[in-house]
Amino acid sequence: MHIDAEEIFRSFRYDAHPMSILTSVFAALGSYYPEANPSLQGQNLFTQKDLASIQNMDKQIYRLIGKAPTLAAMAYRVRQGRHFITPPPGLSYTGSFLYQMDCLGQQEYKPNPVLERALDILFLLHADHELNASTTTVLQAASSLTDPYSAIATGCASLYGPLHGGANEAVIRMLISIGTPDKVPEFLEKVKRREKMLSGFGHRVYKTTDPRSYIIRKTADEVFKVTGKDPLVETAMRLHDLALKDEYFVKRNLYPNVDFWRYV
Repeated sequence: MHIDAEEIFRSFRYDAHPMSILTSVFAALGSYYPEANPSLQGQNLFTQKDLASIQNMDKQIYRLIGKAPTLAAMAYRVRQGRHFITPPPGLSYTGSFLYQMDCLGQQEYKPNPVLERALDILFLLHADHELNASTTTVLQAASSLTDPYSAIATGCASLYGPLHGGANEAVIRMLISIGTPDKVPEFLEKVKRREKMLSGFGHRVYKTTDPRSYIIRKTADEVFKVTGKDPLVETAMRLHDLALKDEYFVKRNLYPNVDFWRYV
């Protein structure tokens, strides 16, 4: 990362949401690469179909994929009040991401391989999955021939929403509001009366259980062996079990989706 980019991160309040930070920084990143901006270099910059055009586009793709973990980790560390960490050599993509988030200066620190593998699985399950809202948003923005960094920023903005990537955060807030497992039945009754919102259930494509959830649940069990279970996990499992047995939710095809299991 250019040293000036660190100042962009530091300009945010300590309690700024990481997705707000990430959206802004991706957009700002485009100003560092004028050679990737059709507004500056001409409308046919990426559409000439010659080798130079293709190589230029590939370079921006590599940059975006390579910088994304560092930017996300920096946004996280703003919230934690920690110094930024330089990406280490020799680690995997997800290993480097975990290192940049969690390292506190230990010389021999390495991410736990179980957590590293779990994050690899999550990344794959989300990357290889339909034409969702944020992907569509990026394509629509890019169709105006904006630079790739601005297009990705629009995808981040879409991903931030509680009906898309922000749904897993909505699940966490829901579980916190429920509290303990014994309060789940009362919560579900309030959902039926439309007094509460049920997050992490249902999907616009899958009318039964999201097939990715089976993989995530198995991966979660492996992670729990390392980290232990958060108290809210018991609440989540109680909610899962009762909702699947309740005719009200079954009739409406409201099964746990990947956002529910992503929290777990």
